[in-house]
Amino acid sequence: MAKKELKRILVANRGEIALRAIRTIKEMGKTAIAVYSTADKDALYLKYADVAVCIGGEKSAQSYLNIPAIIAAAEVTEADAIFPGYGFLSENEHFVEVCEKHGIAFIGPSTAVMNLMSDKSKAKDVMKAAGIPVIPGSDGIITNMEDAKKVAAQIGYPVIMKASAGGGGRGMRVVEDESYLENAYLAASSEAESAFGDGSIYMEKYIKKPRHIEMQIIADKHGNVIHLGERDCSLQRRHQKLIEESPAILLDEETRKKLHETAVKAAKYIKYENAGTFEFLADEQKNFYFMEMNTRLQVEHPVSEMVSGVDIIELMIKVAEGEELPSQDSITLKGHSIECRITAEDPVKFLPNPGKIKQWIAPGGRNVRVDSHCYAGYIVPPHYDSLIGKLIVWGEDRNRAIAKMSEALREFEVSGIKTTIDFHKKMMANPDFISNNYDTKYLENYKG
Repeated sequence: MAKKELKRILVANRGEIALRAIRTIKEMGKTAIAVYSTADKDALYLKYADVAVCIGGEKSAQSYLNIPAIIAAAEVTEADAIFPGYGFLSENEHFVEVCEKHGIAFIGPSTAVMNLMSDKSKAKDVMKAAGIPVIPGSDGIITNMEDAKKVAAQIGYPVIMKASAGGGGRGMRVVEDESYLENAYLAASSEAESAFGDGSIYMEKYIKKPRHIEMQIIADKHGNVIHLGERDCSLQRRHQKLIEESPAILLDEETRKKLHETAVKAAKYIKYENAGTFEFLADEQKNFYFMEMNTRLQVEHPVSEMVSGVDIIELMIKVAEGEELPSQDSITLKGHSIECRITAEDPVKFLPNPGKIKQWIAPGGRNVRVDSHCYAGYIVPPHYDSLIGKLIVWGEDRNRAIAKMSEALREFEVSGIKTTIDFHKKMMANPDFISNNYDTKYLENYKG
């Protein structure tokens, strides 16, 4: 396959990931093009882009989800590629098709693979066919209550209802016995319809005390697939990840090796290209089951970069250019990395708290990384996700990484708005976190 150098890359995103991508693009000697909404006119990433184009109003639908505006910006600035980041249009098949029609490379997977993995029920069937372990559940979507009762009786309670077309905890209900099934089904379907425009629901066996383990893979156009190890993303609130780390110390070496091989096998089976993440649930016996695939870069990708020494965005661009990946043997995973997501939220109730940042003092030191677009005087807008930065550290082992993160959090000073820094400080001193004694439901009963 012929290589084609990409010279001008438009970043179709905002915030910390836009700045993160712009850095790599410029380090590679390419032109970085930023887009922004009227609410982001003072965003830090605009300062470092080579070109910046306003694409619309403050609401996402007017700007970062506005496909015609983004394509117009790409054409005006003569961009030959678009990097989507995460969220917004990163997993939008129609956007990828429009890019292709306009001769603009999309730095991500093909529409065919994206379509295969976008519907969780369909993705599960594909993984079954590939011989990948999946959670027992319905064969496709549940169309009526009789089907729901039959499937639940077959796989056994408790079960969980999930929206087929979305994620983030929307359209999700746990059912302990049949008396709650109908209400849960109707509530999940209604919420899914409201959130995603699709009320389709599927059912799975509900795994008690699960751990959320995910695998970072990258595949090129020549059939090669490599992995950058696994991440443990079990510390969540309302199905939103708060702390991520790599490696997952829950796994023994035999299970870890099997998980790595499984993810690579799955990527090859669906002929995947570019970066992607296979997400698994692990039960108390360390059996792991495929849950879903994210066909994009993950928010938590820096922990994989820290343990592998690989710039994932650089590899994504090189893959889009037709280059072959390095061999798996050339990738050495070492040490331990932890990421804390810093959000503009109340650290106890986790309610959004946008506003003006009066003071911003970020930590530093060896193996401490801050991915953020914020600064003193920056106004956090109320229109988007509340993420204002990610604090990532690396240590020789998990204990050293926790100690390093604790110190970095103590150095991190933000005033003017409420943030989750204090929550993370408490978690780094939490005996259950330190001893790895938690699951995805841990924070539901956590009192701080």
